[in-house]
Amino acid sequence: MEKDDILAKAEELAAKYEREYGGCSQCVVGALKEVIGGIGDEAFKAATGLAGGIGVTGENACGSLTGGVMVLSLYLGREYQNFADPQKIRWQTFRLAKRLQEKFQEEYGSGICKDIQKKLMGRSFNLWDAKDYNEFLAAGGHDDKCPSVCGKAARWVIEILREEKLI
Repeated sequence: MEKDDILAKAEELAAKYEREYGGCSQCVVGALKEVIGGIGDEAFKAATGLAGGIGVTGENACGSLTGGVMVLSLYLGREYQNFADPQKIRWQTFRLAKRLQEKFQEEYGSGICKDIQKKLMGRSFNLWDAKDYNEFLAAGGHDDKCPSVCGKAARWVIEILREEKLI
């Protein structure tokens, strides 16, 4: 697959998964798993609780961001058998995570879920409240808003991995 085709495919799949299944963190991880590989089912499963600012609270980092950081860490992260990390691999990983965070900051003004909701939909939503959740849906939360965030996150992860010559 050509360079631009891979970027477009990852972006398209992440957005599609968010529209169809929800769970932004897994949508990013799942799309990247399919498009670039190197991601096991355990990593996909581990991304479950990160959706919607962790536990769909909106209070923390966007699930697309945390899912993207998980994938970056899978490609360049400290391993358990090298916990002491004398090579300081974790600092290289932190640099990649920071780059992804900066892309969110540039695009949305924040990496925090509720801030991104405000930017895209004019307000944040309590996804645990049925009325608010329905308003989130009516505002396009799963139609185009969050899917676009997932798509961009997947694209940015591939761009970072390529720039770092990790794929």
